[in-house]
Amino acid sequence: MAPSRRHCGWEMTPLSGYLLLSILAFQPVLAKVCNDYTRHGQDNSWFSGDDEKLPIMVLMPMNESALMSSISQGIEPAVQLAIQHIRESQNYKFSLITKIYDTECDNAKGLRAFFDAICYGPKHLMIFGGVCPSVTSIIAESLEGWNLVQLSFAATTPVLADKKKYPNFFRTVPSDNAVNPAVVKFLNFYNWSRVGTLTQDVQRFSEVRNDLTNELEKADIQIADTESFSNDPCVNVKKLKVSDPQNLLEYNQNPLGMKVMSAYNLNMYGSKYQWIIPGWYQGNWWEQANSTNCTTRKLLTAMEGYIAVDFEPLSAKQVKGISGRTPKEYEREYSKELQQKGVEPSKYHGFAYDGIWVIAKTLTRVMDLLQHKERQDMYHNFTVDDREVGKLVLDVMNETNFYGVTGQVMFRNGERMGTIKFTQFQEGQEVKVGEYNAIADVLDLINNTMRFQGVEPPKDRTFVRLQRRNINVPLYSILSVITILGMLMAGAFLFFNIKNRNHRLIKMSSPYMNNLIILGGMLSYSSIFLFGLDGALVSDKEFEALCTVRTWILIVGYTTAFGAMFAKTWRVHAIFKNVKMKKKIIKDQKLLIIVGGMLLIDLCILICWQIVDPLKRTVEEYSLEADPQGRDIAIRPFLEHCENTHMTIWLGIVYAYKGLLMLFGCFLAWETRNVSIPALNDSKYIGMSVYNVGIMCIIGAAVSFLTRDQPNVQFCIVALVIIFCSTITLCLVFVPKFITMRTNPDAATQNRRLKFNTNQKKEDSKTSTSVTSVNQANTSRLDGLQTDNHRLRMKITELDKELEEVTMQLQDTPEKTPYIKQNHYGDVNNILSIRNFTEGKEGEKSIVKNHLEQKPQAQWGSMDPSRINRGPLEDINSPEHIQRRLSLQLPILHHAYLPSIGGVDASCTSPNASPGSSPRHRHMPPSYRVMVSGL
Repeated sequence: MAPSRRHCGWEMTPLSGYLLLSILAFQPVLAKVCNDYTRHGQDNSWFSGDDEKLPIMVLMPMNESALMSSISQGIEPAVQLAIQHIRESQNYKFSLITKIYDTECDNAKGLRAFFDAICYGPKHLMIFGGVCPSVTSIIAESLEGWNLVQLSFAATTPVLADKKKYPNFFRTVPSDNAVNPAVVKFLNFYNWSRVGTLTQDVQRFSEVRNDLTNELEKADIQIADTESFSNDPCVNVKKLKVSDPQNLLEYNQNPLGMKVMSAYNLNMYGSKYQWIIPGWYQGNWWEQANSTNCTTRKLLTAMEGYIAVDFEPLSAKQVKGISGRTPKEYEREYSKELQQKGVEPSKYHGFAYDGIWVIAKTLTRVMDLLQHKERQDMYHNFTVDDREVGKLVLDVMNETNFYGVTGQVMFRNGERMGTIKFTQFQEGQEVKVGEYNAIADVLDLINNTMRFQGVEPPKDRTFVRLQRRNINVPLYSILSVITILGMLMAGAFLFFNIKNRNHRLIKMSSPYMNNLIILGGMLSYSSIFLFGLDGALVSDKEFEALCTVRTWILIVGYTTAFGAMFAKTWRVHAIFKNVKMKKKIIKDQKLLIIVGGMLLIDLCILICWQIVDPLKRTVEEYSLEADPQGRDIAIRPFLEHCENTHMTIWLGIVYAYKGLLMLFGCFLAWETRNVSIPALNDSKYIGMSVYNVGIMCIIGAAVSFLTRDQPNVQFCIVALVIIFCSTITLCLVFVPKFITMRTNPDAATQNRRLKFNTNQKKEDSKTSTSVTSVNQANTSRLDGLQTDNHRLRMKITELDKELEEVTMQLQDTPEKTPYIKQNHYGDVNNILSIRNFTEGKEGEKSIVKNHLEQKPQAQWGSMDPSRINRGPLEDINSPEHIQRRLSLQLPILHHAYLPSIGGVDASCTSPNASPGSSPRHRHMPPSYRVMVSGL
């Protein structure tokens, strides 16, 4: 190493000499008058004597117009108070003398102040101060050449933490980087593993961000996005929102901080976001929001809940420190000094106070070491140079450890291991919620002080929670209870139908078809239980199986119930729409075949569906929704469906088939709307059921399709449609029978007489036969009965003519045609006479009887005298022709016409049997009867 040179009494290295020569190049006049002080080695009185006055160089911006001068004005009272307390303690053999040099927070002026202090001031053992980062960094870089150690109380820039560049720099205030370990500890406390950072493009904040990145990587915390800005951060904030970090770390200066908090416009505040910002802003900085586009009210809304991280100005622990005072006691004395001098307080006053104590303890320790070396010098010519003193000061500073008003004072590589406080903005003010002890690496949060906007701390990202849109359990329970009641009702109807299956009323309404209706209704009821089961109650595999099972049950149940109804309605339509009045027997076996055919079609469709394109469980996800409970999560609803690849085609086939079946049923119900048969009293109610079911199915299918994304509404509609259709069908079919059985058990045998009314339809001009029962016998109906009697006689006459024409065509001879004996005319009269048309009063019977029996011989047995002389073939009413005609007509009438009017039972098989020999004809008065089998 090159030999050092002496300048102004200081030993200089080539580096410091070069720096000083640079300064002297601009200040030649000052160089000429710079004094040359003696070396330390030539004067040992400063460490060997008592009550020495040791000068300390203080560098601060004191000019009120200078930047950061407000900090210095509040520092001087704390420095003087510390010197006073040191003197009062009587534990130190010296007194500190401070000389303040105004740097004006300017690089050039700061260098000149430093040069003046070295050249024209006393021999300074240490430098105290350094507020402005730029000035402090320039001076601190040259300290090694001057063998001086600097202790700062306000320079927090992370640049000064580089010990290779600034080995002789110490500070009692924690660095800006000191908050990063505290932030990481805070993030780990709430299990936040994902953050985003927003930094201003300034060297100071860039250094903090770089250090924070290293700390986050060590803690395995993911950085979702890192954004930096120069002026307007809006674009960067939008990018942060897209990357979805919900814990945002912001490092910027005060004016831009207000702009960043205008994230209010992007809704980046509230329960879903947690802003962590520096705490070095001036108090009530948000009140300057008038200079931005964000009003104070909006800014306060966006600021609510933010967490600020900064060093602790004074320790919260009220423990007496090195000065014998607690932080509160010191603060009271400091406040008195401020009042006396009329200056504003500085947030760094506690660090300045502890800094003076650090210098005092350091110099005391250095003096003790030098005195110890001096006593060990046997030649008593001990001297020490600046290099040795500087090294001793540096070593002792690193060993500093005491408790001051700012907490435990300790250095690690020249950096203060202090206390970091956490404050939260709550209702317009900052509230302390915890602190971090850097020495113990412990985070201590104050109980019940942290307030989050939501019910819990925000998540470090938007956690998407899948939420099944399932069927409400109370709704499912209510509909299940109603369904069970419906099934119990169906079971009661089944018991009633089976128990009374041999009763004429039940027997004539086809009990087997009734059983099918009940079975179909119970299957439809049971499908409701399956429709209400979803993934919340069964596994995914079971749900997929339920998709097939419930579809099969509903389709088969529908076809069984309403297929049986349609078959019964078709039979009524086929019988009573027979205009030729031919006897038509449709037994239950044929109806069962019809229902079986419908079920066979269903099975073919379902089997093909299951083999070719089976139903599977599909999940439909919907857009994100906010949590209704205010938690920091996003809800993504999803709904389970039973679908397949070609769902539309299969549904179209089923709907088309069921729709045709429904239309056919509606058509039959409309055609038989005027049919009313007391013995077959369910035909009318079946028609009503078909109407109701048709309308409800159409409405239910449409509404169910429109509400497919609302499972509760869809299930409720489907269940109610099934319950309504099944219940109304069963009630309309069985309740009238039950009532009739209870009120009039013999109604089936009593009400067997029918009344046929022929009405001409306007729309199709077809004859419609209306069959009604005659329940009352009164005088007003007698005329109607006589009209019917006359009409029937006219019909018989027309039939006689038709038969005669057929006979003439066959050219039958009298010899080939058996003649009817004369005594048969009385039986003929009895057959063709319409007597006792109704079961009324005896008076009415006699009237009808007299009317019907007037001159029967004249009508049937007598001959017109005018026709006696006519030939056999010339007069169709001659006795010979009458005999021939009757011999052919009687057997035909016996089997063809009389059953239609109730004269002959279907059990009569002999065409030659006499009508009078029929048991039914003998024991019952003649009436119009229709023998219908199997309805």
